[in-house]
Amino acid sequence: MNYTPLARLIFDRIARRTDRWATDEERIQRDLLCSLLKRGAETEQGRRYGYADILNSEDPYTEFTGRVPMVEYEDIREDVMRMIDGERDVLWRGRCMNFAQSSGTSGGRSKYVPVTDENLKRGHYKGSADCVAHYLRHNPESRLFSGKGFILGGSFASELKPTDSRVKVGDLSATLIDRINPLANFFRVPDKRTALIPNWKRKLPALVDAAMDENITNISGVPSWFLTVIKEVMKKKGVEKISDVWPNLEVFFHGGISFEPYREEYQRITDPEKMHFLETYNASEGFFAVQNDPSDHSMLLIVDNDVFYEFIPVDVENPRPLPLWEVEQDKVYEMVITSSNGLWRYRLGDTVRIARLNPVKITIAGRTKCYINAFGEELMEENAEKAVASVCAQTGAGVRNYTAAPVFAEGNRHGRHQWLFEWDEAPDDPERFAELLDAALREENSDYDAKRTGDIFLDRLELITVPDGTFDRWLRSVGNHKLGGQRKIPRLSNDRHIADAILEMLEE
Repeated sequence: MNYTPLARLIFDRIARRTDRWATDEERIQRDLLCSLLKRGAETEQGRRYGYADILNSEDPYTEFTGRVPMVEYEDIREDVMRMIDGERDVLWRGRCMNFAQSSGTSGGRSKYVPVTDENLKRGHYKGSADCVAHYLRHNPESRLFSGKGFILGGSFASELKPTDSRVKVGDLSATLIDRINPLANFFRVPDKRTALIPNWKRKLPALVDAAMDENITNISGVPSWFLTVIKEVMKKKGVEKISDVWPNLEVFFHGGISFEPYREEYQRITDPEKMHFLETYNASEGFFAVQNDPSDHSMLLIVDNDVFYEFIPVDVENPRPLPLWEVEQDKVYEMVITSSNGLWRYRLGDTVRIARLNPVKITIAGRTKCYINAFGEELMEENAEKAVASVCAQTGAGVRNYTAAPVFAEGNRHGRHQWLFEWDEAPDDPERFAELLDAALREENSDYDAKRTGDIFLDRLELITVPDGTFDRWLRSVGNHKLGGQRKIPRLSNDRHIADAILEMLEE
């Protein structure tokens, strides 16, 4: 039975709610900040900084930013650990029972992000509903609810062992699956028990068995890991395209990493007449944005989902954080969030480009610590992702994971970039791939091009192919032992600590 017409009655109303953001963003964000302050006033954080007094001030936003300092994760680690140990009213009201473990991008110590009940209901699940609503709005012929969604998630495997067994620490996706409305289980696979299997060697074949004979209309997950699952399904069915297994597959809701290096492969194995790809920005810290127009790769910033946003300009000396209503189009900013998970003026570490205003739409530019500027080249993750995707399209190569780092000048050699690639489909000629990648980076980034001109300052990049499983081994070595969850391979590093650790591991 096709339940899509009935579902449209609900999701059309959700989509219409977002239309008023074009004119009401400032009022919505100001009201939301006051709501967050009111709910957080009786916490330790709220008493420390006088949230009640801030609410009674003439301009709560100005008072809030003047009193409350911006923080990074290490500034709140001890408070979060107290919350995991059972303390109440620390960063957010009540007791938090769920925490999302994230490896971050630049350190071996895991982060544990509180996932409160309000954060789930008003943030993550609300963002998911927005995603479906906008997809249905732009696809009147959709039969999304005539079959099932295949949702790929992680598990509650964690390096932490809370003393209270009711406290769950693991992938955000595991919490989302564990706490989902039971009605949703009629429209999704696999079942919860399979979805939360911690051992991925057992989980992968179980996922294949659970999904391969179902009528799958939509899939949701991280592109790199989902591609592995899909190829196992294709292999077991003996087909070259996943559309031969799931002929009604019509959309992939993806996020976590850039889709560009994987886009061509997904287009090859799906039905181009039917398939759509929609990006989401759903991090452990919150659900921030959704692609609301299939023809526009930028994402609509969700402004009423219990997240108050600030933006730090990245190209300004001594920058002042700006509220949403003061950002400028085409500028790149570091994101700062205040949310109902107890993150107050939290520096997320992500940078975004403002693609348009009224309503605000963004693209992910990269991480604040994910770049290479060892030689004045200012190569950003955004440049790298576009260049890799372009060269894969030219050569037919498929990338599973990669990272790059500088190699500093030595002897008669200039400095250069060293790229470590793990392939899904290795290029026929790796040297040609390296040449094309170098050219693509020069096209994407004028500073890199200037440093490469004449091989005077910077030599051509070096490409190293690493064996299958290398990046998973490295992740385990730095404390992120989970496969298939919110795995984050740092694409670019401005030093060699990651590249050298991987190369040393291979030598051993």
